[in-house]
Parts: sequence; C-alpha cells; structure tokens
Amino acid sequence: MNGKKYSIGQLAKESGCKVETVHYYEKIGLMPEPPRTEGGHRVYALPHVKRLTFIRRSRELGFKIEQIKDLLKFIDEPNHYCGEVRAMAMQQASAVQEKINDLQRLHSALNDMVIQCKDSNNSIDNCPIVDSLFTKKVA
Repeated sequence: MNGKKYSIGQLAKESGCKVETVHYYEKIGLMPEPPRTEGGHRVYALPHVKRLTFIRRSRELGFKIEQIKDLLKFIDEPNHYCGEVRAMAMQQASAVQEKINDLQRLHSALNDMVIQCKDSNNSIDNCPIVDSLFTKKVA
C-alpha cells in the first residue's frame, strides 16, 4: 500500500465522520475491511478516505444505506453507466421535494394555529392551539 496511511481516527477526521461510524460502515459492508498492522491496527489509505467521504456526502443528500450500497456497486462493478446514477439522483430529488411539500404543509398548519391564538393570556382551557390539537388533523 503506497501513499499516505491513516489510522481510523485520522480517517474519521479526514472524511468528517466519527470512528464509530467507520466501524458501522465496515460492519454493514459499505467500507471494505482495511489491512492491519502486525499489532492488529487498521491501516487506511486515500481510497478509503474517498469512499468514506462519498458515503458521508450521500447520507447528507438523504440517500438511504441500501441506495448507497447500490451507488457503490455502480462504482465497484464493471459495466455501469452514469445514467444509472442520474436516475437514482432524480428519484432522490423527488423524495426530497415530497418532504419539502410535507414540511410546508406542517408549517402552514402551525401558522394557522398560532394565528388563532390572539390572546396569550388565555387560560389553557381556552387555548385555541390546544383545542385544535385535540380536534383537528394537522397537515
């Protein structure tokens, strides 16, 4: 293994993850088992940093673990094309938009509830927000 070598702590820091996350990703097969020193310490290299960064960025974009496994298969196995990744990105963008729409509905519902509460000095028995939580479907 040529080039810079990383301990698990250095790998985690370099990629913006926690050591526990690295262990978890190794356990579930997202990260390959690294070579070990004679003393049993893991030794990582730049490809590990790149892969872990890829996984972290994919998680930040909301991809689920199974989707990331599929994305990594596209990279690791021959005969895959950018269009396959594009399709997954389009699907993820659609899922994110659905979440945004849901959050906008929740925001609107909460604002409507706040608008109904004109007098902050009402007793809890006369609180329109509490009443609406008992009687109305939110979003």
